[in-house]
Amino acid sequence: MMILFLVLIPLAGGLLSAYAGKAGRHAPRWVALASMGCVLLLTVALWLKGPRDGNLWYADVNAGWIGDLGVRFHLAMDGVSLLLVALTAFLGMAAVLASWSEITERTGFFHFNLLWCLGGITGVFLSVDLFLFYVFWELMLIPMYFLISVWGHEDRMHAAVKFFIFTQLSGLLMLASILALYFLHESRAGFYSFDYGDLLGLSLGPGTAAWLMAGFLAAFLVKLPVIGLHTWLPDAHTQAPTAGSVILAGLLLKTGAYGLLRFAVPLFPEKEKQRQSHITGQQILRRLLAEDGLIAE
Repeated sequence: MMILFLVLIPLAGGLLSAYAGKAGRHAPRWVALASMGCVLLLTVALWLKGPRDGNLWYADVNAGWIGDLGVRFHLAMDGVSLLLVALTAFLGMAAVLASWSEITERTGFFHFNLLWCLGGITGVFLSVDLFLFYVFWELMLIPMYFLISVWGHEDRMHAAVKFFIFTQLSGLLMLASILALYFLHESRAGFYSFDYGDLLGLSLGPGTAAWLMAGFLAAFLVKLPVIGLHTWLPDAHTQAPTAGSVILAGLLLKTGAYGLLRFAVPLFPEKEKQRQSHITGQQILRRLLAEDGLIAE
């Protein structure tokens, strides 16, 4: 059950920070710092404990949530997510310290948004139920919008709205793909499930896999961000407060790479194999020669 507290502590700390703001400017800072310190200590404890015998997970919790819809509260931590959660806790503490003297107004609300954003990021790195993953994906974005729009610099509203539009539209495309996998799994297996383990075994045709993978790629590539989908990032970085920039550069961008490794490639292995099998060494050579103008395409 220790893994559950990795998510609950930032969320509870955020609520406590909002309330502690009434006691003075410094109280929310200490609450936020202590919350992320506890997350870091718990992560180290899980690392020292090691994975269970014959199990890839350092820890996991799998409980019923919305049973009629096949939604479960399933969190699990392997080596990759352990490192990323530890990084989240460390940079979360750095973000609190970086904003210690910079943020002087509405410190309770500021640290509420900061901790809920960090809690959402932690949930993204731990979720193995796709519905739960999407909930945390959205949870980390909304507080970041407020961090930029309320405590950012002179052009903060433009940057915040641009950030919100890019991330929300791409997130909706991912949600469409998640729901498609959900209904396809029911049609093949006879029961509804968002669980990562169940959906890994789902066989898809090449065309279906291409479209569904595109939905995941839209969300993850915007977050990386790749060229062409990156225009929100310079504005967000320059307009965000220091703590927001730390989280953007150090954590939010990594959720895109993590999503690719955890979900996009494993859920659609047939599509990746097909793409690779159709590109032979001879074809690669022909492309290079054609680019140099030595042969015609």
